Amino acid sequence: MINPSAQTADGEHIDTNVEQTAPRSNTSNAPKAAIHQTLYTADSFAQHDYLAKGKKLPKITPAEVGQTNWLHFVGINNIELLRHALQPYGIHELVIEDILSRKQRPKIEDYGHYIFIAAQVYNYGTTKLHSDQVYLVIGKDFVLSFQQKPLGLFSQFRQIMRHNPHHVLDKNAAFLAYYLLDRIVDDYFIVLEDYDNRVEAIDKALFKNENDDTLLSRIHRLKRDAVRLRRTLLPMRDVFYQLAMRGDYDIFEGGSTVYLRDVYDHNLQLIETLEASRDMVVGMMDVYLSFQSNRMNQQMRVLTVITIMFMPLTVLTGIYGMNFDNMPELHWHYGYYAVLGLMATIIIGLLIFFFRRKWL
Repeated sequence: MINPSAQTADGEHIDTNVEQTAPRSNTSNAPKAAIHQTLYTADSFAQHDYLAKGKKLPKITPAEVGQTNWLHFVGINNIELLRHALQPYGIHELVIEDILSRKQRPKIEDYGHYIFIAAQVYNYGTTKLHSDQVYLVIGKDFVLSFQQKPLGLFSQFRQIMRHNPHHVLDKNAAFLAYYLLDRIVDDYFIVLEDYDNRVEAIDKALFKNENDDTLLSRIHRLKRDAVRLRRTLLPMRDVFYQLAMRGDYDIFEGGSTVYLRDVYDHNLQLIETLEASRDMVVGMMDVYLSFQSNRMNQQMRVLTVITIMFMPLTVLTGIYGMNFDNMPELHWHYGYYAVLGLMATIIIGLLIFFFRRKWL
């Protein structure tokens, strides 16, 4: 029986597509603090969306025996609310403390009857790379996911679950966790594609407008973005290696490990793509600095040429500026014009010399 209903804490129906249909880059209409529940078996399916109002936690529909329960928390930052909501699942205090943190490196921890996974996701704004924490608590028959901001990261997957095209409802909580982890990794392909587009745009502008003073700051920003992405993808590689290759966790025993290997492979592909893009950014910075050095050399060469041209003129004017009585040229009628002509001859001769040497 499919029952895609949604209720608030007060029992009122709300639009279940608020979080589902919100695109990844536009979540302005999504609630800032909400709990999205999905209950399913092979024969039943139901979704409920709850809005968190202040410090009052809505009454969440309990899961029945045999049901897989997925609770997705968005913007729940009150520690008392989290403790109360997670009490039925026996979540450790340290896990709750990590969930409330916004600066956790990707990791995986085993707590016996559930495992805790911390991850990060990114998206580009106009110019800046934004990040958000995503946490997963995976048990035998439940999955708890947490986000600080309504990014719409799992919205498409929640919609897919309604129609069950890949027989998602026939799978257990481990497969649900795989789908969520796969969605997190797939989101990095979008981020890296945007990153590569920015790198290519600067690479084209580098040879067209090497005098653009904003290029260095843009290149440096991309270099910092690559460092941030690398600091996330490398620990995530270790997480997927433990899940897919070592098989240390009983929850993921069986067929789900085969799918996790695919996620691990995608993570390796992301790291290789990022390394190639980062090398290109480093190369662009070297090219830009070479342009700047070359431009400085050209300017210094022009100034040197001007200085060389005026040096003999300075010598002549210095000689005839001395106050000696025995200087025959001072009493010559055409001496002034002869000195001016000599100066002009020197300048023309030096200009011809510099043009032949291609210094000008």
